[in-house]
Amino acid sequence: MIDYLLFTKKVNNGGREVTKKVKIGNIEIGGGNPVVIQSMITKKTEYIDEVVEEINRLATEGCQIVRLAIRDEKDAQAIKFIKKRTRVPLVADIHFDYRLALEVIENGIDKVRINPGNIGGEWRIRQVLQHAKEKGLPVRFGINGGSLEADIYDKYGGVTSDALVESVMRSIKIAEEENFENLVISLKSSDVREVYEAYKKLSKLTNFPLHIGVTEAGTAYRGIIKSAMALGGLLLEGIGDTMRISLTADPIEEVKAAKEMLRSLGILKEGVEIISCPTCGRTEIDLIGLAHQVEKEFENDKRNIKIAVMGCVVNGPGEAREADYGVAGGRGVGVLFKKGKIVKKVKEEELLDELKKLIGEDYNENN
Repeated sequence: MIDYLLFTKKVNNGGREVTKKVKIGNIEIGGGNPVVIQSMITKKTEYIDEVVEEINRLATEGCQIVRLAIRDEKDAQAIKFIKKRTRVPLVADIHFDYRLALEVIENGIDKVRINPGNIGGEWRIRQVLQHAKEKGLPVRFGINGGSLEADIYDKYGGVTSDALVESVMRSIKIAEEENFENLVISLKSSDVREVYEAYKKLSKLTNFPLHIGVTEAGTAYRGIIKSAMALGGLLLEGIGDTMRISLTADPIEEVKAAKEMLRSLGILKEGVEIISCPTCGRTEIDLIGLAHQVEKEFENDKRNIKIAVMGCVVNGPGEAREADYGVAGGRGVGVLFKKGKIVKKVKEEELLDELKKLIGEDYNENN
């Protein structure tokens, strides 16, 4: 049983818990700042050109912090050159060898992530914290269900939410003894309920910023569902300062999914939200095809608008009156509407072009 409460929690006017502010490169997390999206490079870090290309691709998509696996000396040395060619903050992911953490700190990394369960002892954690403190760099304690300390694992008879929380609180105590406050926390497993409960419990015990995620979530289809269940629930309750949706897929898909999750929750105020109805017997246009076309057309649009794609004119505009713009289909024709009011009737094949034209005209008038 954890018997100490480190901080009194506060909530900002957006309903999110206010955690301690930590700066990672040029980005601040916690302290009421917006939730920050992270992902991870798939290439070996020593392959500098390929890594730089992937980092820049992720940044273009909207990834704000990028993590790299540091396996050996070659990877650690590569950080010096990668930093010169990229702009987003970089995090070194360290397992087993604490000396690699010390080296990347010297080589200009923006943050270090260590797993206390496999780094090899308390004194090594202290070495990393002391070195990071000298350089003014943050450290993330990344607790993982697959590498819990043996005594904690035995105490709880396996991986549980309480086991994860006790593990991280043990590490936080070390950081407190070192007077190290530049700390970020994560505690992950592949079990949705376990992750949700662990972060809920931890949020009552510390105000260090939390990086949330479900580890080993799976392929894009299953992984997005699992992540949405755990992370969506946490974010709705104001828990989480940074996030990663971990997928067995191109990391670009992680960033897209994270943006859509934040947008759906009203946390991200940038980009187009698409709503569309399911098909039914009243649908007389290619609704599925049209919805995909609209989604594709506006996927990189930064305007904060909502577009509805509805299958019939009977209920379409009324059911989607909260949308800024929309289309509703009929037999070979469709209507355009704004805020639930029909503004124009057009042929089915012209719906997308006329929708773009309508939005463009309004945007030009107001800017």
